[in-house]
Amino acid sequence: MTAIHIDIASKVYPPKHRKQPAHQAIAKFGLSVADNEFVCLVGPSGCGKTTLLNIIAGLDDQYQGKIVLGQQQHSPRIGYVFQNPRLLPWHSVRENIELAAPQPLATDLLDSLLETMQLTAVQNAYPEHLSLGMSRRVAIIRAFAIDPDILLMDEPFVSLDAPTARQVRDLLLRLWIQRPHTVLFVTHDLREAIALADRLVFLSAPPMRVISGIKVPIARNQRNDEQAIESFRQQLLNNHPAIKQLL
Repeated sequence: MTAIHIDIASKVYPPKHRKQPAHQAIAKFGLSVADNEFVCLVGPSGCGKTTLLNIIAGLDDQYQGKIVLGQQQHSPRIGYVFQNPRLLPWHSVRENIELAAPQPLATDLLDSLLETMQLTAVQNAYPEHLSLGMSRRVAIIRAFAIDPDILLMDEPFVSLDAPTARQVRDLLLRLWIQRPHTVLFVTHDLREAIALADRLVFLSAPPMRVISGIKVPIARNQRNDEQAIESFRQQLLNNHPAIKQLL
């Protein structure tokens, strides 16, 4: 079981210059995520979402508080999909994925991942020959290939045009349904969040804190229904007008 329990009293960045004040990015932040739950974090740009993911991933330990990942005696595997795909340009698609795995991947498993994400035809291509959407799909497979207990995703579809983002989002959901993990997905796109999440968590401007958490009532088999997504989005905005200021 790999639930996430977050209790951050304070995360402060020191001033870059002597005359500038320190920047408090996070204060009194508490959040729990259930095992295999897909949670989307929605908040304004610069509010501290990436900082939070870096703390959970263990890339930033300069904070006051506590992060508990799963059971104390178990060290969970964490997959991280960054905004930039970060593919090694001198390796092919297949090699980029294989290099991330802690042990050799079974051929049939990798073939299945490539097929699910519609990348079989370009598995031997190099990153310079891929579109941005393809590169992001490779980054998603690379994170899933380590069989993570927890998957952190930092606006992985940013800069994609709407049709491409929708395609990659649908492929991600298909892969997640096949291989469920606990997911924290950062976005500022409310429609995207509704299409993906079991629960939406709305975050404030710095110092970041949780404003509200709202379950998404739309069934998984209706997440491609744009009318249903838009209807729920309008309902959220009407019932919680403060959300508009976070987008």
